[in-house]
Formats: sequence, C-alpha cells, structure tokens
Amino acid sequence: MNNEGNKDMAHRQHVKYFMRFLNILPSSLSSHDTTRVTIAYFSVAGLDVLGSISAISLDLRSRIIEWLYRLQVHPDKETGDMSLCGFQGSSTINIRLDPDNNQFRCGHLAMTYTGLCILLALGDDLSRINRTALIQGVKALQTDEGNFSATLSGCESDMRFVYCAACISYILNDWSGFDIEKATDYVIKSIGYDYGIAQCPELESHGGTTFCALATLALTDQLDKLSEAQIDGLKRWLVYRQIDGFQGRPNKPVDTCYSFWVGASLKILNALQLTNYGSNRRYVYETQDMVVGGFSKWPDTCTDPMHTYLGLSGLSLIGENGLLEIEPRLNITKRAYDHLKCLHEQWVS
Repeated sequence: MNNEGNKDMAHRQHVKYFMRFLNILPSSLSSHDTTRVTIAYFSVAGLDVLGSISAISLDLRSRIIEWLYRLQVHPDKETGDMSLCGFQGSSTINIRLDPDNNQFRCGHLAMTYTGLCILLALGDDLSRINRTALIQGVKALQTDEGNFSATLSGCESDMRFVYCAACISYILNDWSGFDIEKATDYVIKSIGYDYGIAQCPELESHGGTTFCALATLALTDQLDKLSEAQIDGLKRWLVYRQIDGFQGRPNKPVDTCYSFWVGASLKILNALQLTNYGSNRRYVYETQDMVVGGFSKWPDTCTDPMHTYLGLSGLSLIGENGLLEIEPRLNITKRAYDHLKCLHEQWVS
C-alpha cells in the first residue's frame, strides 16, 4: 500500500476502486459471493458519498436495479405465505434450485436493508417492491425476546438484525411488522454495566452494536426511553473509544470502520463535537491507498469496500470537504434520504 504523505482525498482513485467492484467480484472476495448485495451497497453508497453517483452509467444503473429485483423473494404462489419474503444476497443459490425447491429461496434482513439502500441511491421509485410482503417477512423474524433473526433458514438473532428490521420498516414507512415495545426492551436490556450496548444481554459492549441499538431507538422515536444516566454513560463510553481513530471495544486496536460506527452513534446523541476531529481524520487517511484507491482497517494492510465506504462516511460526519452529508440513522447520504422522503410523501398522498 502507498499511503505516504496521505493528507488529501484520492477522490479519482476511490471512484475507480468502487467501480471495479460493481463490474467484477475479485477472487479475494469469492467467499463473499452469497452476499454480493452488501458489496454492491458499499460500492454504490461509496460512490454516492463521494458525490460521484453519476460515474455509474445509466445502463449499468439499470442493470444493477434489475439484478436486485430478481433477488426479491415473492409470496408463495399456492399458499400466499409471505414469511420468506425479502431480498437474497445473490443469485448463487438459485443455480441449484429447480422450481419445486423454491422454499429454499428466502429473504435475509441485511440483504433486504442494503438492497433497499442501493435502490434509493440509484434513484429507483421502489414501485416494484412488494411492500406488504417485505413487512410480513420482517414480522416473521422477530423473536419473543424482541430481537430479530436474519433469515428463516437459520441464523443468529441479535442487535444487527434489530437495526436492519428497523431500517426496512422506516424505508417502507410501515411499522406493522416491527414490535417497537419489544425491540426497545431488548435494546435496554443489552446496555452493559459500562453503558455500552452489546449484541445481546450480558455480552460485551461493542461500538458496532451500540450504533445499531441507538439508530434503532432513533428511527423508532424511542431515545427518550433512555435515562439521563444512560445517555451520559453512553456518551462517555463512546468518547473513550477514541485513541487517535476509534476502537470498537476497550483494549482493542483502532479500526477505520469505527470512525463511522462510533462517530454516527455520537452524532445521534448530538455529542460528536466532544471528539478530536483532527486525530480521527489523520488516522483514517493513514489507511488510504493513494495509488489504487480504497481504505483499509489498519495502516499498511489491504483495502476493502466495507472499510473504504465506512471510512468515507466517518469523514463525512466530521465535515470533510468533497463528501456528501450522511444521514447517520440509515447510513445513506442525505441526498438518498431526501429521495426517500419524497417517496413517503407520494405514498401518503
């Protein structure tokens, strides 16, 4: 990696970097083939925050949109069952399925959330989304504890998928499949002795899941359910995650992605100004590859789409020049969020 003298944004290189992932999945990411939608999300959202969504030609934009809609799982034709509805991560699994085995096609909350975000960034009107079916798919995944499983085919159930379910419900402007009271109770039970928030109750506090929990409370208008002591404790725990960049947990190395996860959490709590922007910026730029583009989690290591997008998003939160503003609750640009609000107005009218 060439990060010598990183002081400015290698904008052109980052645009080219993201475009590569939209055209071909490199062999280094072949193990992620079943989650192609998330790679496309980091790439499209990354181009968006760079203010370069226009780098995606109209033809490629159309092909990405068509690809996503082919991954939408529709209700069972015979029974009308909607519990499997959502978006798949890729079409890989379908290659081995004949029409009699369609029950193995099922939506995944993270893929549904990121798929919807891609469609919004590309300016789609979501008119081909079966909104009722997706919401019923969300409803089928909430557990008695209030959290969510990722998929009916068998998966963990934790705070990550509570967040994905909240984002889907918010984007589709329909909370009928999301029990807000149960989810809020789950979030509060997951607050640790140190006031950070864990994947599940009694586990270690984590910067990523703290974001998922706080963003969920913000999207559901439940932040007021936190006590003053909990809010103050959360702010303190989050601020103490800054070394130069941010770490995800105490006694762990800093990592580019937490400039967003921790930064966005503090933004939601109106406390990001309590951090040192300059130190954060310097660390993120130390992980930038000036030659081929991209950011890595640590200096002098390989870049990847996730850390590149989240590094850019973290810089956007602190007002870096040349980047579009981020809507921290949904992790999309304000431009894409404004498009969503226009759609909401159309749906209501």
